[in-house]
Amino acid sequence: MTVKAIVDKAVGKLFSRKLMVWLTATGLLAFADLTSSDWVAISLVYIGTEGLADIAARWKHGRP
Repeated sequence: MTVKAIVDKAVGKLFSRKLMVWLTATGLLAFADLTSSDWVAISLVYIGTEGLADIAARWKHGRP
């Protein structure tokens, strides 16, 4: 296994990716030069694409 795969597996067990994106965007909003509209855009794009990927997987393979 690569280091990336190991880290991804460990982080996946601790946090959902959606929560990590939200926390990262919130941290950037609080401590960096990120505007509130950029925060909303980051959140919507990531959560929307993850939702579409979940829908496509269920459509192709059925419910788990």
